Amino acid sequence: MCAHYRALAALLFAAVVAGASAALAADRIRVGKSVNQPFAFAPIEIGAAEGIWAKHDLDVDVTIFAGDAKLQQGLVANSVDFGLGSGPAMGFLAKGVPAKAVGALANEPLSMGLIVGAAPAIKTPQDLKGTKIGVTTAGSLSDWLARELSRQLGFGSGGITPVALGAMTTMLAAMKRGQIDGVVLSSSQGYQLEKTGDGRLLLEFGTYIKDFHTHVIYATDDMINNKPDQVRRFLAGWKETIAFMAANKAETVRVARQVTGLDEAIESREYDDVMPMMSRNLRFSAKALDAIGNSFPEMDILPAKPDMRMLYTEEFLDSPR
Repeated sequence: MCAHYRALAALLFAAVVAGASAALAADRIRVGKSVNQPFAFAPIEIGAAEGIWAKHDLDVDVTIFAGDAKLQQGLVANSVDFGLGSGPAMGFLAKGVPAKAVGALANEPLSMGLIVGAAPAIKTPQDLKGTKIGVTTAGSLSDWLARELSRQLGFGSGGITPVALGAMTTMLAAMKRGQIDGVVLSSSQGYQLEKTGDGRLLLEFGTYIKDFHTHVIYATDDMINNKPDQVRRFLAGWKETIAFMAANKAETVRVARQVTGLDEAIESREYDDVMPMMSRNLRFSAKALDAIGNSFPEMDILPAKPDMRMLYTEEFLDSPR
């Protein structure tokens, strides 16, 4: 009998261990970043470092793309489940990309700047008329910002010519060779170039543009329809990470530096720039959506402004049950 009970106990123990292991197994989700360097996308790594994704039973796998258009291709190919991209890239959804915006990640573009070469040919924003400015891809955030800045400065939509060049390194190389006059990148890259003497930050877009969603979170239709709980948990984890970042500057800067490669002083300055634009509730703004939608025809993304309500949902922003 003793042997029988010992065998039974061993079986029960094995069952308990197997059940616990299954319960502890996190759901793997694939997240794409339209580009690598923005501090606004660093919550992925910060959430991992602080155990927040694990707390929400998620294991996050990251893929880096060379711009918004490439990220949208990743969503179409189902190579990622979520995308961290720009507000203007919502126009791709109206063209058939099987995804929706599920959270407004960041609002006015406080983190973005226009960087020019170190030579003094362009001294003020008014000197930008007729210039060529490097952006990542057509229809991207950087493309939209260059065009909108041209309008804000009174040049019309064609006063500044965006040149799609892909990765940051390609844009900076083109600027150094004199093939373009400047680039649209994060302001922190401008701080870094000023430090090395290779460029300077001419302006920050947040000075000119207010009602806007700089970055949004996308989820594929497959995730929305078949794994809604994972969408809800991802957004809950994101909000928890933002709350942690707001309350813990030193630790946030330490982890973010591993992503951006910036030195501590510049990363600290970037933290101060970016945290005010990071949405705490991920809710969408009607004015910001109007600004984005009105730009689609001018950027040749769509022939007319779409019904923006069809491109996003807030149904997953409540806390998971």
